[in-house]
Amino acid sequence: GVIITLILLGKTLEATSKGRTGEAVRKLMGLKPRTALLIKDGEEKEIPIDEVETGDILLVKPGGGIPVDGVVIKGTSAADESMLTGESMPVDKKPGDTVFAATVNATGALHIQATKVGEDTALAKIIRLVEEAQGSKAPIAALADKVSGIFVPVVVAIAIIAGIAWYVGTRDLSFALTIFISVLVIACPCALGLATPTAIMVGTGKGAQQGILIKSGEALETAHHLDTIVLDKTGTLTMGQPHVTDILPVFGQTEDSLLTLAASAELGSEHPLGQAIIQHAKERNLNLLDTTDFKAVSGRGLQTTLDGQTILAGNQQWMAENDIDIKTMVHDANLLASQGKTPMYFASKGKLLGLVAVADVLKPSSAIAVKALQDLGLRVIMLTGDHERTARAIANQAGITQVIAQVLPGDKAGKIKQLQQEGRRVAMVGDGINDAPALVQADVGIAIGSGTDVAMESADIVLMHSDLMDVPKAIGLSRRTIKTIRENLFWAFGYNVLGIPVA
Repeated sequence: GVIITLILLGKTLEATSKGRTGEAVRKLMGLKPRTALLIKDGEEKEIPIDEVETGDILLVKPGGGIPVDGVVIKGTSAADESMLTGESMPVDKKPGDTVFAATVNATGALHIQATKVGEDTALAKIIRLVEEAQGSKAPIAALADKVSGIFVPVVVAIAIIAGIAWYVGTRDLSFALTIFISVLVIACPCALGLATPTAIMVGTGKGAQQGILIKSGEALETAHHLDTIVLDKTGTLTMGQPHVTDILPVFGQTEDSLLTLAASAELGSEHPLGQAIIQHAKERNLNLLDTTDFKAVSGRGLQTTLDGQTILAGNQQWMAENDIDIKTMVHDANLLASQGKTPMYFASKGKLLGLVAVADVLKPSSAIAVKALQDLGLRVIMLTGDHERTARAIANQAGITQVIAQVLPGDKAGKIKQLQQEGRRVAMVGDGINDAPALVQADVGIAIGSGTDVAMESADIVLMHSDLMDVPKAIGLSRRTIKTIRENLFWAFGYNVLGIPVA
């Protein structure tokens, strides 16, 4: 009774965690805006999302969700596509650029022409991929189940043969039955039946104590076979939000004076890069100055006034349009860009003041975790939707040699499948909605606890501390658990191998 209770409890816990993965798909569906603003005959009309047709012109206001996949035909803005691509930096949008359903329009109003609606959008494809991957994942047969499946018929056969042999030899039916029953009683399939579930219960319990939530015995068992770890970049290896990395003032300026001016100029901006500069100035306890006449120019930069002087902030193009000479800093800016950073120029009174570079920086523990994984004999690969140059810069800092960059959200699962077809046992570590299909496709999906709910529910293992060092810990735990299961089976077998002949 106790044995059956323990095994059924294990099965129940596994079934519950599998049921929760259905939540992942429901959450993805909830990201889509319910309505869209249709522009027809110069009038705005709010219509349900299901009524939008390919070719319709839609208005997306600042801060609004983009209802369908489409092309910008009027207006400039920046779009937060992090939920789809995992990339923390906003993407500038101008006429001719593509936008995606369920991403967020940040700063300016956009007129878009719908190109893909309903089941054809990028988000719908991700939902479909998650559903397909969840349906196709075959559970691996537990070692003990296989052993018990062979063990029981073999013991019954031995008992029958022993009973018949003794009956033939002694013609004493009661003695022959005693032998037959003795063999059945001494044989202990219970030990084999408990060898796996008890070890897995202890393994998952130990994991939970360390903030590593292992959703099923299957995940714990599969993790010890892994030979390849695929890491997402943004939010997994990196902090997932921009930080100031370099402040390069021109001669006559100090770092603090440039940062004060830069942060003051960005006060009216909602752009994440501007927010990163403001945050850095606050961390340095700098007093910011009041500016007026703030004007943002999407895709270029901004202009504001401080004490009657015009301050400009933005990219190379914006400086050129305002006749600012930046020759002295172009080399530095190109060098920073080659390291995966975003350089921003600042100018006042028609002269360049300096450069501030912003980037999504590596988490402190990432390089140590990568080294620990490599020491376990695992091949580590970075998979990201980001540009090759930025990806390579972060990979070099983390000690990763193999990079798969510029991968579209829907293609991540395909890349995992490709590795599996090469005969590799793959774990995917990610945190974004765009990682969900890949997390489900992988032999073991590992989600960072600070990531999206969809990623956490699609994964087999969740790292509550959001620390990459927990990945080698989880794999080490899996290896120790499997070692314990094998020892349990060895002793259970050893007892039976000795006991059955005696009986």
